[in-house]
Amino acid sequence: MPDKIGIGFIGTGFARSTQIPGFRDTEGAALVSVASGNVENAKSTAEEFGIHHFTDDWRETAAHPDVDLVCITTPPNLHREMALFSVSEGKHILCEKPMAMNANETRVMTEAASKAGVLALIDHELRFLNGRRRAFEIVREGGLGEIIHAKSFFRNASRGNPDLKWNWWSDEIQGGGALGAIGSHVVDGFRWLLETEIRDVSCLLKTNVRTRPGQDGEPKKVTTDDECNLIFRFKDSDLTDNASGTVSISLVEIGEYDFWIEIYGTEGSLVIGEKGDLKIAKRGESEFSPIDIELGEPPEGTRKGGWSIGFLAFAREIVQALQSGSTTVSGAATFEDGHEIQEVLDAARESSRTGSRVAIG
Repeated sequence: MPDKIGIGFIGTGFARSTQIPGFRDTEGAALVSVASGNVENAKSTAEEFGIHHFTDDWRETAAHPDVDLVCITTPPNLHREMALFSVSEGKHILCEKPMAMNANETRVMTEAASKAGVLALIDHELRFLNGRRRAFEIVREGGLGEIIHAKSFFRNASRGNPDLKWNWWSDEIQGGGALGAIGSHVVDGFRWLLETEIRDVSCLLKTNVRTRPGQDGEPKKVTTDDECNLIFRFKDSDLTDNASGTVSISLVEIGEYDFWIEIYGTEGSLVIGEKGDLKIAKRGESEFSPIDIELGEPPEGTRKGGWSIGFLAFAREIVQALQSGSTTVSGAATFEDGHEIQEVLDAARESSRTGSRVAIG
């Protein structure tokens, strides 16, 4: 068993705010290298976290001899190239969502990782919240009966300020937008919790802030969505029967940040909050009752929210798996999962473009 698992980070956005603190607080992890297209961002991140190697060439991080796991946290249009190069270097991979730009890219990435025999995961860290894991068990214990409906709601006004400058989030070509950033998490949550696939989707993607200031201060067109509305039909399974799903995602709506999933069955309903807090109501009850859950702690110095709490738990399981020589992490989203999710996202975009319901697969 290796004493330390070397971690290399490509990107200094989410990596800097969440992933690097998570691995820093994980026993057995060594922060080895960080790369950014802006070398000053790489340097300041390295200095903040005591990382000895920094660079503006991501290939240096992916090929670094002391790096065992490459964390890809760049815009989605770069994921395919970075993942394939990392695989060719024999590295394990943790890739941010959405996995890539389309299902053709995710298929190639999945096949390459499988052939190389490396650990290849998607960063759906919310699976590792204690509350979500308990919800997973409740659904399978039959406490809700057969699942007939699921819904999810996400509100965060982070993109609501029209004076926020144009960046990759505003660019369809780079893979920006709410559907990929948040919709991927919702689709993963539904697939994992209900253990079924989505049969078809109806989708409306909307852009509320249509222009943003460019680097020169002039208005520049936004080509991505900041609001998503989706209707799903799920395939029947051991847990679901004629089940449907609805989703509302907004990055512009004013109000308190919130993200929840609700699952409705023939015998009860379950609400999963942003940090993994749970409420349940059984048939005949008119109010939800809280379920006692130890929410967990985030990495030191980070916001106590679902992303940070879930990631710390996830990081620890990744390092434990790699130290034991395993190329799997129980309960984690794999590249295969990422590909299935991408097929749903592709269908959602087609549905919004054509105004029709689109079958998946």
